[in-house]
Amino acid sequence: MHVHLVFVTKFRHKVFTDRHLTRTEQIMRDVCHDFEAELVEFNGENNHVHLLVNYPPKVAVARLVNSLKGVSSRRLRQEFPDLVRHYYRANKLWSGSYFAGSVAGAPLSIVRQYIEQQNHPG
Repeated sequence: MHVHLVFVTKFRHKVFTDRHLTRTEQIMRDVCHDFEAELVEFNGENNHVHLLVNYPPKVAVARLVNSLKGVSSRRLRQEFPDLVRHYYRANKLWSGSYFAGSVAGAPLSIVRQYIEQQNHPG
C-alpha cells in the first residue's frame, strides 16, 4: 500500500536548509525500515516535507506518522542546535496535523513526479 504524506513545521515557520532536509530524509528512511516500509520518494522545502511511503497492511498509518515525526523531531533537535529556536511549546518541530493520501488509484509515477518537483530551498 502506498501513502503520500505531508508534514509541515509548527506555525509553518521556514526552518529547513538543504542539510536539514538531507538528514531528515535519512532519519525517515531509517524509521520506515523499522516498520518494514520503504520511503520511495522524499522532498521538501523550508517549511514542509513530502514523502511517498510503501508500507505493509499490518502497519497503521497513524503509528508510522507518529514515529516519523517524533523520531525526526528528536534527532534533528539533537544534531542541529540551530533548530532549537524553532521548537515551540513542548519541543515540537512539526505541526500536530498532517496530510495522508492514499495513492492506490493514482499512478505512482505521477505522485513521484509531483514530489520530485517540490523544490529544496536554495
